[in-house]
Amino acid sequence: MPELPPNARALLKSVFGYDDFRPGQAEIVGAVLNGGPVLAVMPTGSGKSMCYQLPALLGGGLTIVVSPLIALMRDQVQQMQALGVAAATLNSQNDAGENALTRRALRGGELRLLFVSPERLMMDGCIDELRGATLSRLAIDEAHCVSEWGHDFRPEYRELGRAARMLGGVQVIAFTATADKATRADIARRLFDKEPQIFLHSFDRPNIELNFAVKEQPRQQLSRFLARHRGESGIVYCGSRKQTDQLAEFLSSEGHDAIAYHAGLDHAARGRNQDRFLREDGVVAVATIAFGMGVNKPDVRFVAHADMPSSVEAYYQEIGRAGRDGLPADTLTLYSLEDMAFRRRQIDQKEQPEERRRVDHARLTALTMLCESPRCRRQTLLAYFDEDSPQCGRCDYCLGKIAVRDGAIEAQKVLSAAMRTGQRFGAGYLADILTGEASAAVLRNGHDSIKTFGAGKEHSKAAWASIIRQLVAAGALLVTEHGGFALSRTGEEILFGRETIALRNDPARPRERKPARRPFPAGEEAADGVLTALKRKRLDLAREQNVPAFMIFADRTLIDMTEKRPATLDDMRRVHGVGERKLALYGEAFLEALEQALG
Repeated sequence: MPELPPNARALLKSVFGYDDFRPGQAEIVGAVLNGGPVLAVMPTGSGKSMCYQLPALLGGGLTIVVSPLIALMRDQVQQMQALGVAAATLNSQNDAGENALTRRALRGGELRLLFVSPERLMMDGCIDELRGATLSRLAIDEAHCVSEWGHDFRPEYRELGRAARMLGGVQVIAFTATADKATRADIARRLFDKEPQIFLHSFDRPNIELNFAVKEQPRQQLSRFLARHRGESGIVYCGSRKQTDQLAEFLSSEGHDAIAYHAGLDHAARGRNQDRFLREDGVVAVATIAFGMGVNKPDVRFVAHADMPSSVEAYYQEIGRAGRDGLPADTLTLYSLEDMAFRRRQIDQKEQPEERRRVDHARLTALTMLCESPRCRRQTLLAYFDEDSPQCGRCDYCLGKIAVRDGAIEAQKVLSAAMRTGQRFGAGYLADILTGEASAAVLRNGHDSIKTFGAGKEHSKAAWASIIRQLVAAGALLVTEHGGFALSRTGEEILFGRETIALRNDPARPRERKPARRPFPAGEEAADGVLTALKRKRLDLAREQNVPAFMIFADRTLIDMTEKRPATLDDMRRVHGVGERKLALYGEAFLEALEQALG
């Protein structure tokens, strides 16, 4: 690993307030400063931004940061300016005066970070304007957008390799939180003129609890989940705009501060709702996937999915918006067999090359296996990213909410029923066969006389539906074009006793849990009161300055203040996240708030 400059850690502390790097950051910063091309795949919350922010301060010159969303760019610029770093953005939402000031600072060599969208970078004249500056590097955030294999493909990102060459062969560094092998290879091919140094960090987010549940009464399931997180910030993802509006209204009626966000809202309403979520504590954003990539809020305490996500990558990216501050966070994903069938139809009906369709089907199969997994969720999730891990202790399986049994005989009954009925009927019909219900359709087809009719009376129809879902997830049953089930090769092996299978017991209702303990030291009332007072001071300052509260100080900083209880400015320097700029701006105010809270 290239050796870091002697002042790297000193700047890390004086500017950002951090005593040391997070795992993996130092080696990436060293590689960036070494001047070669770099591709870093790091989980959300691991500090990707620091890997281009600190080099911008250490190496001099200008770092251009390409980001996909204006909201995300403006947010990062505000954060950098709050730390005393010369940063700006050129975008269509700036007024003419703002863009003129940015261009003046650019020409004067005053900027260290300039944030632009890929569309802005490729506009006529922008490259020529930037070539007149002293460029150090081109940093590409959310680099998976460059690849059709990525889950957020943006055609404009494909031009960034050409943009780098037009800028005079400037150093290119790229960052993303989610990229499988195919996506990494595509990014490397499209962005770099030579093989980049690739950093592939653990995808594990150990502070996030993983929970999955079959949809039974989805509103009530979500209501029970949110009751454990009342007063905390969170996101609930929905599959449609209509559902988003309806669920936001329902959660509001339940006493939650819920707002809706989807592409069907007018631009002003979307902006207002996103601002409320970013700036205030305790807001629940009920949203489609239109909400997310631009959300740079570290204290999101939970993410729920009212419908099954589109892929493992999308799921990982979406739950990754929780717990970015490293404190405990919670997730719940609801799913159904209908969700799985709907996703398969989406893939089959989409106009795309057959190879892409095959990959999309494989990705959906991986997601259904994660939903129906009869083992540690984290092990299953990380295995998808080619990463081994021990049992995590922080998922529904490890916490004892799921029991597993030998399911060979039950699986054989389902597979036999599917085989004997011509491999063309759906879950409800097979459940009728197994429970011995002579429905009109069963009688009409003469299937009341087959050997498996009534062979599964030991289970309810709902239990057989669960078993069928798990067989679909395990790849033993394939969903046909018309919604029926056919046996795969794996299914045939299980049917004839050449393979075994473990099945999960679905409890009638998830075991109720007490509300999660809030993440401050020891959970004592006195500490709670101090933390509440510090949050109140933070909110007052944020409103005065018209910025999100976390830009004053993150929750983790306030919790550290609550623990350490600094009495002087020098003591305050030892609090996590307090650099010299913020110490000068806010140190006295928070010392006063602490003194008043402690009496």
